[in-house]
Amino acid sequence: MAQALSLDASATSLGWPGRSAFIAVPVTALFGLIWLLWRFDLPLQWSMAWVPALGVEFSFYVDGLSALMLLMITGVGSAVFVYAGGYLAGHPQQHRLYILLSLFMVAMIGCVTADNLIVLFLFWEMTSLTSFMLVGFNHEQPDSRKSAQQALLVTGTGGLVLLAGFIVLGQAMGSWSMSEIVLRLPEMEQTPQLTTALVLILVGAFTKSAQFPFHFWLPNAMSAPTPVSAYLHSATMVKLGVFLLARLDPGFGEWALWEWALKGAGSITAAWGMALALRERDLKRILAWSTVATLGTLVMLVGLRGEGATVAVGALLLAHALYKAPLFFVAGNVDHGTGTRVIDKLGSLRHAMPWTAAVALLAGASMAGMPLSFGYIAKDLILEAKASGDVFAFATAAYTVFGAIAVAVAGVAAIRIFWRPRSENLPPPDAHEGGPSLVGPPLALALIGMALGVFPFLIQGLISDASLAMTPDTQVAALSLALDLGPALSSLAVTLAIGGLIYVFWDPLHRLFERLSALTGHFGMISVYERSLKGIPQLAAGATRWIQGGSLPSYTLLTVSSLSLALLTLLLAGWGQWVWPAWEAPSVGFVGACLLIMAGAVLACGVRNRLVLLLATGLVGFGCGVLFLFTGAPDVAYTQFVVETVFVIVVASVLIRLKRQGRGNSLPEPSLRPLALAVALLAGTVLTALLLLATAGAFDTSLTDFFATRSVPEAFGRNVVNVILVDFRALDTLGEITVVMLSFLAAWPLLQALRTRRTSTPKGGV
Repeated sequence: MAQALSLDASATSLGWPGRSAFIAVPVTALFGLIWLLWRFDLPLQWSMAWVPALGVEFSFYVDGLSALMLLMITGVGSAVFVYAGGYLAGHPQQHRLYILLSLFMVAMIGCVTADNLIVLFLFWEMTSLTSFMLVGFNHEQPDSRKSAQQALLVTGTGGLVLLAGFIVLGQAMGSWSMSEIVLRLPEMEQTPQLTTALVLILVGAFTKSAQFPFHFWLPNAMSAPTPVSAYLHSATMVKLGVFLLARLDPGFGEWALWEWALKGAGSITAAWGMALALRERDLKRILAWSTVATLGTLVMLVGLRGEGATVAVGALLLAHALYKAPLFFVAGNVDHGTGTRVIDKLGSLRHAMPWTAAVALLAGASMAGMPLSFGYIAKDLILEAKASGDVFAFATAAYTVFGAIAVAVAGVAAIRIFWRPRSENLPPPDAHEGGPSLVGPPLALALIGMALGVFPFLIQGLISDASLAMTPDTQVAALSLALDLGPALSSLAVTLAIGGLIYVFWDPLHRLFERLSALTGHFGMISVYERSLKGIPQLAAGATRWIQGGSLPSYTLLTVSSLSLALLTLLLAGWGQWVWPAWEAPSVGFVGACLLIMAGAVLACGVRNRLVLLLATGLVGFGCGVLFLFTGAPDVAYTQFVVETVFVIVVASVLIRLKRQGRGNSLPEPSLRPLALAVALLAGTVLTALLLLATAGAFDTSLTDFFATRSVPEAFGRNVVNVILVDFRALDTLGEITVVMLSFLAAWPLLQALRTRRTSTPKGGV
């Protein structure tokens, strides 16, 4: 028994079914990717039939851009899995985190390799669902539940918009294959259908990659455990939107709407994200806002034309993963070792946490774009792309703000926390360094970032392939470490100077932004989101009270008006295409029937006595019977006469009975009568137009001929209508009779109960 308990405790501490088993998942994927890239030439394509009736294939496509994303997914994923083993050591739900991370990795791999739009969407939504569960991992905490809900609502809504864009795009192109669509799009005319697809896809991609105005959800997702933040919100998931934009850029790249939407949204996001970082004191939220700014820079680069921009996109995608994931690990180590991430309570941690301090210096140097780091190469390529591309002034200013504050953020993460002395009025934290699993993964990623800065040829081929995937048939610029006194070093000097000033005055700037946030917080996107969450139930309640007010005339009025307006919209939309019937003089009987119907309708609108109203509506029915009689349908006319006569007699008997019981015979004036008159005129006009359009075309006599030739020999009847009802539609007619009989049987107990109640009530009783 003791041995069993010991084994259970060991399994709980290591995670179930075992930490090494879960770590093997990303490591195996990483080595499988390396073997795939070494064994085969890009691009790779594979497909199999899935839903042939809808033209949906389970197809995958791996080119240079996909390979670069796969390298980040599996490489950073391996580091995250190892780090999570130490960060959540002994946590009872550690195995749940590993399972969710594994599912998320599968979803990410599917997203970056799927070639079919529908398959891509399924994996896309799988990332949203798994990220919802990962952000809300600590679901017992209200902040975690709220952040997970916000992330799911924003990215999930964007996913639905993306699905609509995919459907419109697939229908317009006649294909669901993304590679085929991208190949054919440059030859397509910019139709309204394709423009609609473009806008919908932009919205879906912007929500996933936290672009303005959907940028607010990403920093709020920092309530997730640090391994989740490092994996989802720095290296992989938030870059899915950028990946999709880069994948579609060869097709939509020459569209002005596409280009300026990416430049505008990316530039605003880059500048505003970095500015909002100054407002924070939590290290993870500071890093999150800088991630938002980097995503904006990537989107802006996708919108630039030329192969230089695509090289910069590939380099920045990789560089950001190699310095931001370690910095998130640093934030996690600081929180793990001190119990806080608030920068005001931290300082001089280099003695207690030397390895974490070294990681922060290496990753911070790459984030600041210091020479001999891969971050420097990425920023050098961005400068070259800006120089060769059509960049408007605001984008240049936005990138300047981004670069300067990035230096300041790197200084906060690498210098202020570890090297700046702590305030004397604060007690020193009980800081301690984490174990190898907390130090090894971030150190490995940071060292890879520095090694690629010194030896960029190691990644040259993959970056070139990624660039060629975004700009086919172009020459790719070579990565360079030219340390001459050129534009790169000059720009770096200016950026370092401005960033140094921001770092020195971080606290005053923070207080300024806090005051500005207090003044303008009501207009921020997070406030709009909060008000929307409160407003949607209020709007639903108000709409329910208005629509379902308990008044049958109101229901009828709303239904008829909505249907009439919808039909009127369709009529007006195709007004120039409709074919109207030629004018023919009607017969005297036809005109008389119409006058009879109109007289009954007008009379019904003006009378207040119930019995007179019944007779007026009966006049409309008899007018319809006369109309049928003079339009060649005598049997239908006779049926109409009989039904209308019986209806009037029965209802008149009921009204007389009610009058004898003292229920009154007057009809109150409804408050909706003027509006009802307008809706009636609208409905009548629309239906008249529809009838005219229906009768304008050539009459197809094939069905008429069928029944005329088969009624006598097959059904032995000359009355075609009766033959249709009794023989050709026998089951349908039997079903209608059955429904009527069942309704009568259901109403019979109610009638019996009412009769019993009336006979048992004493005379003069209430």
